[in-house]
Amino acid sequence: MEWSMIFELIDPRLLMVVAACWVIGYILKITPKVPDWSIVYIVVVFAVIFAVGMMGWGIESIIQGILTGAFAVFGHQAVKQAAEGMKDRGK
Repeated sequence: MEWSMIFELIDPRLLMVVAACWVIGYILKITPKVPDWSIVYIVVVFAVIFAVGMMGWGIESIIQGILTGAFAVFGHQAVKQAAEGMKDRGK
């Protein structure tokens, strides 16, 4: 799946929610008492709350929130894996 295809699924108004989810995920990652496995769920819940707040209550806003949170987590992992891959190539 290409990035452009994913961008077409997410409402452009919610791209700032993706950025906010990245920040929330980072803060949770450096918080000692938050288990790593729970970060994905917390980020998605925040994304849904933000999406509903921006778009109003409805099925579409819930789906957009889930897509936005998932995209933020996926994007973070893609960047992280690419950086680790570049590090490994340098060895």
